[in-house]
Amino acid sequence: MEQQKPSLTIRRRLAAPPATVFAAWTDGQKLAQWWSPHDCEMMDAHLDVRVGGGFRIRFKESGQDGEIHDVSGTYDIVETDQKLSFSWHWITTPERTSHVTVTLTPDANGTATILVLHHEQFADQAARDGHQNGWNSTLDKLETFCAKEQ
Repeated sequence: MEQQKPSLTIRRRLAAPPATVFAAWTDGQKLAQWWSPHDCEMMDAHLDVRVGGGFRIRFKESGQDGEIHDVSGTYDIVETDQKLSFSWHWITTPERTSHVTVTLTPDANGTATILVLHHEQFADQAARDGHQNGWNSTLDKLETFCAKEQ
């Protein structure tokens, strides 16, 4: 029997309609304004948002000798204003591929978005825990970005 790999699910309510949130994930210039945990700065993002297209995002930890983080993947689902699904792997551990699905649903008024991020197939619990911290910090910045876009 195969052992279940760790996963995480994060739910956020963002003060912007799904079209604004989707654009924040799919427009490289917008993504560059919010992507990365709080203690990091964005370096560059290359996005080819279509099924079979890929992305590569690089960011650096703050400080003179900050570590550079380099993540890439391939989109397998792109549903405008509703859903993105993609593989996820770090350049430093290419043998460890996980998978991310971001679902966007309008709230009852249509003025906000319920974002559900599901990241699965982690190699181990430590990887899951590190990503949970990173995603929560990154989504904090997305919340701020979306509020400013309104």
